Amino acid sequence: MLKGLYAWTMALAARKTAVWWLAIVAFVESSIFVVPADVLFIPMVLAKPRRAMFYAAVATIASVLGGIGGWYLGHYAFESIARPVLEFYGKLESFEHMKASVDYETILLLLVTSGLAHLPPIKVVTILSGAANISLGLFILSAVVTRAARFFILAGLLQRYGESIRHFIEKRLAVITAVGAGALIAVYAVYVFAR
Repeated sequence: MLKGLYAWTMALAARKTAVWWLAIVAFVESSIFVVPADVLFIPMVLAKPRRAMFYAAVATIASVLGGIGGWYLGHYAFESIARPVLEFYGKLESFEHMKASVDYETILLLLVTSGLAHLPPIKVVTILSGAANISLGLFILSAVVTRAARFFILAGLLQRYGESIRHFIEKRLAVITAVGAGALIAVYAVYVFAR
């Protein structure tokens, strides 16, 4: 199923309406969709490097709006909508475990790590934020900062280094993500223990 979704999303990048599809995929990725917007974003930037920052802005805005939708799902419609979505993707158990074991500060850290590196998946954290009554204003602020950082940094790298950076990112994505998440967790640990 995932390979089919990935292939379908890659085909969208070649269409004239790709920017609209980028907005749609970035929006639904943040609340219910399994394929990240990067699979559309990367080939679009490589095809038209001059539009990289425009694509980053579209992806950021749509992703933040989708995240707000995920927050509302978690806050107002967990049982009727969010639970079935999490069950469909096999994420309900990890969601329930996280909800039972995290506090407010940990959820903020998860917002940062998922916004930048998809660890854990952004849809899980947006729904969790709503279910745990995280301040919507704080949620939006963290989503804007982290999603903008992710898309604009990626756009800049792709614009400057082109195809070679894409291969580097694709080959080492797991390592890059793990190092980034590890650094954020280390900063959080220092913050907690320094108080």
